[in-house]
Amino acid sequence: MPALPAFNGDSAVDLASRVPFTTKTNVDTVNTQYIDSNKSDKFDNIESKQLEDATWDLHEAVTEVDSRDAATPDKWVPRHPRLVRLTGRHPFNCEPPLPDLMERGFITPTALRKQPLCMSDRDQTQLVAHPPDSCTCPAEYVRNHGAVPKLEWDTHKISVTGMVDKPMTFTMNDLVTKFENVTLLCTLVCAGNRRKEQNMVMKTKGFNWGASGTGTGWWTGVRLIDLLKHCGAHSYKQGARHIHFNGVGKELPQGNNGSYGTSLIYGTAMNPANDILVAYKHNGKLLAPDHGYPVRMIIPGGIGGRMVKWLANIEVLATESENFYHQHDNKVLPAGIDMDRANKEDWWSKPDFVLNELNVQSVVTAPAHDEMIPLSAQGSYTVKGFAYSGGGRKVTRVEVSLDKAKTWLISNIIRHEEPTEHGKHWCWVFWEVQVPILDLLRAEEVCSRAVDISNNLQPQNMTWNLLGMLSNTFFRVKMQPKANSAGELCLYCEHPTKSGGEPGGWMEREAMSREGGMSTVVEKQAVASTSVDTKNLKTFTLAEVEKHDSRESVWFVHDGKVYDGTKFLKEHPGGAESILMVGGQDATEEFNAIHSSKAKSMLADYMIGQVGNAAEAQDDVAPERAPIDKQELNDEGKLGVGGGGHTKYALNPKKKLPFKLKEKISLSHNTRLFRFALQSPEHRLGLPIGQHMFFYAKDKGEMVMRAYTPTSCDDDVGYFDLVVKVYFANNNPAFPLGGRMTQYMEKMAVGDSIDVKGPLGHFIYKGRGLYSHSGREGQVKQLSMIAGGTGITPMWQVVQAVLKDKGDPTMIKLIFANQTQEDILLEKELDALAQDQRFCIHYLLSKPKDGKYDKGSVGRVSQQLIKDQLFGASETTLCLLCGPQGMIDQACLPALDQLGYSQDNIVIF
Repeated sequence: MPALPAFNGDSAVDLASRVPFTTKTNVDTVNTQYIDSNKSDKFDNIESKQLEDATWDLHEAVTEVDSRDAATPDKWVPRHPRLVRLTGRHPFNCEPPLPDLMERGFITPTALRKQPLCMSDRDQTQLVAHPPDSCTCPAEYVRNHGAVPKLEWDTHKISVTGMVDKPMTFTMNDLVTKFENVTLLCTLVCAGNRRKEQNMVMKTKGFNWGASGTGTGWWTGVRLIDLLKHCGAHSYKQGARHIHFNGVGKELPQGNNGSYGTSLIYGTAMNPANDILVAYKHNGKLLAPDHGYPVRMIIPGGIGGRMVKWLANIEVLATESENFYHQHDNKVLPAGIDMDRANKEDWWSKPDFVLNELNVQSVVTAPAHDEMIPLSAQGSYTVKGFAYSGGGRKVTRVEVSLDKAKTWLISNIIRHEEPTEHGKHWCWVFWEVQVPILDLLRAEEVCSRAVDISNNLQPQNMTWNLLGMLSNTFFRVKMQPKANSAGELCLYCEHPTKSGGEPGGWMEREAMSREGGMSTVVEKQAVASTSVDTKNLKTFTLAEVEKHDSRESVWFVHDGKVYDGTKFLKEHPGGAESILMVGGQDATEEFNAIHSSKAKSMLADYMIGQVGNAAEAQDDVAPERAPIDKQELNDEGKLGVGGGGHTKYALNPKKKLPFKLKEKISLSHNTRLFRFALQSPEHRLGLPIGQHMFFYAKDKGEMVMRAYTPTSCDDDVGYFDLVVKVYFANNNPAFPLGGRMTQYMEKMAVGDSIDVKGPLGHFIYKGRGLYSHSGREGQVKQLSMIAGGTGITPMWQVVQAVLKDKGDPTMIKLIFANQTQEDILLEKELDALAQDQRFCIHYLLSKPKDGKYDKGSVGRVSQQLIKDQLFGASETTLCLLCGPQGMIDQACLPALDQLGYSQDNIVIF
């Protein structure tokens, strides 16, 4: 496609939208397949979709900033809450749950606020001027080394320098108007995909990637070779050997200028068959901040680590990149090289181990992890998965074995792309094979292997490497007979691992069963280096540690030891924010989730003491007033937790405190009321209206953490109540293990304790219409509410607070959605509150008995229901949402947007 004519406007969205969404592959066929396969799940009213936007269905609504990002530099970037975080809160590294990835189909969507393509010029300009408020959010994997830089289309530039005749600087508008724009379909993969499997054998230097660090999409941009030829790049004969790519400076903690940079050899970068792009669109839209807005590299068939995001400079040089991240990452060192030897012998500088292209890979997605296959089923079962290879090499076959690799079944490969004019295949393929149920019964495992056109074959055995790169052994799903809740014999299926810190998988189970637990050999090094004589250590209380939470002095606790991280702020590979976020707190679990044994051994240099048992026991008594939120401390009397300087409050937001179970009452077959005792009969909980608490429990050696809102009032003294629905194992085929926390609480006996930390949250109702939301003060006259299932508890808290105050004029309307009438929590209590004229409730059931429900309506949350049952949008109306993510993302938010509710007037618990 030729370059576009010059554009004199000031809207990047309008300019970029003029680039047609076309490609040499069969885009219309692929888009139609994708849209048709997702209509029923994604749109309540498909006729209202903007048909002129061919990529509408490749985007999903995410508009809220995740609460986990609130205290990080990325607090302006909306992110899907279901993405599995691999490195704690910051920096942001994630992958989708494997079932979610496959449910999206061949093209992995980018999450985007649902808004019409044809906006006014004024709105378009605002999108570019304020990307934090209107940006897209990936629904696929993300690899960030630090904070997302805030860049703007109108001011960002790319320089082309080095061995070129005409060094030049290009604006984003230049890329669109001065060069041919190309759209390419390709699969992106992190080189660390499946690394967690290597970490189960011996800890690598990298964090835990599962099997879904990949995704496929359309990328639009300018050919790299066109840009370099335009600037007169020197030839190989003239000495040019490498093409360097560098991101914006001062972005990262490592390296001379804090940029992420890398390079490709000249022949690879300048080969037109490799389709390398300088890209600014993804799935027909401008890039998401996490994907490199406004511009990035796309290198089809290559590892993700070469595709520099937030691109600022392209340089033609005679030497390889010396950037810190190019030299110390994305390499496959020989199996016998550990960290000490790599540093001592400088293996990092050896060019033969630089990793550029992906290797051949296959992953089994059906059976899914934790899937129960009924053996009573007739006929066959369809084993499914995906596969890919690097360098444009075609995947020629995928094989499945049921007898531990002795014999193989040939699967049917499903392709959605045609080869390029140079014969390259840039995309993953899907595959499936029919297996008789009786054959599955005789099998102990299902394993897959892929072969590409160069006869590269996935290996049977793992070759461990220091960075945990290119993990591609046979993908094995273990199976064992197990009865479900109905007593039916099934095959229980286990994948090797799950993503990040998510527990589960046969490799993790086997590692835990080995003497000493996982990664015994490398962990001994860390234990030895941090084991010291505690008798000579100074003792600190947690209260003393909590005072050190700033850049001037930041302490944290790990495994009962106290560390001063102040001197390490500038040197920390993840940036200072990663330490400051846990300043004054116990960081044991978060640290262990993302750091290697080498990092643990380094802690000894910063150890200053230990947390003392005697002092800590005294410190477990809650302070006279636990700090809540710095922005609220000056307004304590309006927090909704009572005034009075001598009131005793139970919670402490900086520390987990134990609370004993005082009473447990069965409300139904799966609903319980748990009453927990506070520290004394005079204590109040100390939870502002609208906030929640985190509950912590150890389940099978793993920490489980869940947020709950009590149903009792904060005026109650000596106790607090929780109404909880218990999700039992084997009751729901989609979640055969059930809810870990609710089952843990179900097993608690009176007198047992559970750890609680709080208050936490971004919303506080202060009374008589006054509220605080993410630090912004406001006042409302009307509250619209939508709750789904157990999401009723924060609504109950607010409704109680309003109606308890006879002088509060705030009007409330609530839609309460459940599947059956038996699922409705607090029904009698809500009906009693509805006697007050200030409160109206509408019950909604999706699966009522006999299909009828006289008390409310039948169906799902829709735009029309919200219009009929809630208040209209206004500056004095706030809408509160709490419930399943699908209900909020796919039903509530799109409908509220159409009805005129602004983001500022929507609160999601």
